[in-house]
Amino acid sequence: MRRIDPAERRARLAARLLLTPGTRTDDVVAAADALAGLHSTDPVTVHLSAAARMRRPVLPAVDDALYVQRSLVRHHAMRRTLWVFGHELARAAHHSATVTLLPRQRSMLLAAVTGAGLGPDPARWIAEASAEILAVLADKGPLGARELGRLVPHLAVPITIGTGRQATSMSAHSRLLLVLGFEGRVLRAAPSGTWINGQYRWAAADAWAPVLAEPLEPRTAGAALAQAWLRSYGPGTAADLQWWAGWTVAATKRALADVGAVEVELAEGTGFVLPDDVDPVESAEPSVALLPGLDPATMGWKQRDFLLDPAHVPLLFDRNGNGGATVWVDGRIVGGWAQRGDGTIALRILQDVGAERSAEVEQAAHELERLLGDVRFTPRFPAPLHKELRA
Repeated sequence: MRRIDPAERRARLAARLLLTPGTRTDDVVAAADALAGLHSTDPVTVHLSAAARMRRPVLPAVDDALYVQRSLVRHHAMRRTLWVFGHELARAAHHSATVTLLPRQRSMLLAAVTGAGLGPDPARWIAEASAEILAVLADKGPLGARELGRLVPHLAVPITIGTGRQATSMSAHSRLLLVLGFEGRVLRAAPSGTWINGQYRWAAADAWAPVLAEPLEPRTAGAALAQAWLRSYGPGTAADLQWWAGWTVAATKRALADVGAVEVELAEGTGFVLPDDVDPVESAEPSVALLPGLDPATMGWKQRDFLLDPAHVPLLFDRNGNGGATVWVDGRIVGGWAQRGDGTIALRILQDVGAERSAEVEQAAHELERLLGDVRFTPRFPAPLHKELRA
């Protein structure tokens, strides 16, 4: 069994996650594919993750791919997280991850509709309401939830999702949109405001990007998703892949077997790489990057000791495990950053990287300030260090 040490793992990720100058690309679809998808729970992440991989960063290029060319789609998938994918990876993620979330989402909706007393047959009410929403979106869409509610006021009735302290009240049509999204029958289109806004319009999937409707056997989809993750993040452990994909132990083992994953020795134990990826790699060129909160590189593994000092985790991650905005040097997380109210980027480097690299980090911060211009944003999941830097 070949041993891959932490230094080689960092060299691999720096190049494959497009952090080195020579690997960067202005093709945002290629960047999304290289990262096996862009996190989109926070809308800011998508644009800044893509910009960090561009040779000539241009924020509107992401909107063009998402809403004009529609070569990228936004969709719930692994770990019930919102992602942005190229079409083929979106299809694989849907049929191997999203579909596993559907029974729970449908059950919650059915319980809420039943509790609200919406008709003598709640399942039929859901089916008919869903058909009506899809018809309106096909005719009038894309539409925001509020716009849609004005067009179907009889569906914009309050329902309660969950019980006890977890109970949440919302309009039935809004919850229907969410479930239709998990089903792949609707997709999120352009936001109602600027690119930092997370309130999206909705479009019928067959009109917007019909790729999700194309059938794909779940096991084949799982193998495709595992292959994408190993190509980008390998080597990694089975626990890493299971956590990232949100799969069961059995599904993870099956996917690794289906792609012929080869065992290698890591500091954490047994890891896996693709059959054509066993040979040593060359050292990566020096790199510096400022990545946003929830960047795929930060969230690519469950076990991150090879790229992050465990002592820095409480500063850079919140209590739920959401990674904050990070400073990267040569494939390693070395600090964090935050945008202050005046637009300046505040930095804190948590370990010695030398004067030359520190100067490169400062230069990257100034470049990010110029890229953002007058845009001001607050991350949805700020890490403790972010709050300190903002103060």
